Amino acid sequence: MRKLICTILFLFFSGFIHANNLHYEKLAANTQTIILHETSDQAASYTEYAAVADSITWLISMSRRLEKFIPDPIEREEFLRTVFYEATRAGLDPQLVLSVIQVESGFKKYAISHAGARGYMQVMPFWVETIGHQDHNLFHLRVNLRYGCTILRHYLNKEKGDYFRALGRYNGSLGEITYPQLVFNKWQTTWRYTSS
Repeated sequence: MRKLICTILFLFFSGFIHANNLHYEKLAANTQTIILHETSDQAASYTEYAAVADSITWLISMSRRLEKFIPDPIEREEFLRTVFYEATRAGLDPQLVLSVIQVESGFKKYAISHAGARGYMQVMPFWVETIGHQDHNLFHLRVNLRYGCTILRHYLNKEKGDYFRALGRYNGSLGEITYPQLVFNKWQTTWRYTSS
């Protein structure tokens, strides 16, 4: 435990698959374009994370929970920084995003669904053509999280904040209870977080 905290502090200061009937829907104006200069597979920087996070308490708490899925502490910390940054950027709760990722891909970076959805957040390839750029690789950490968070924000806007319906749309299972309930369960149990 102490070693994990020291590792995270050092890093900080030093520098499944459920896709169903998904189809493109016109995006709200505030989510129409993904402006993404980070087309590589790089994590959010410490500066980007620090700009949106008020402490490293979240990072330490979530790292402990994620260890069984991503054993490498450096990879895990980079993943969490990026989730926090991209979720916050899209106006989403980072714990919700972690819940979606767990249900969608089980934290498998190269997951591919039977419908062709890709990566951590199981983004369908048609989104690249409609809101992104042909050079975007949906298996890249930053790209996948940016798309997934943008799409989920779009559905939340479309459903006027109704998480149940937005999650159904995200998964292509609107009107069915199974997928939203799985995400809610993970959100309220595994990924629940309150700052102290």
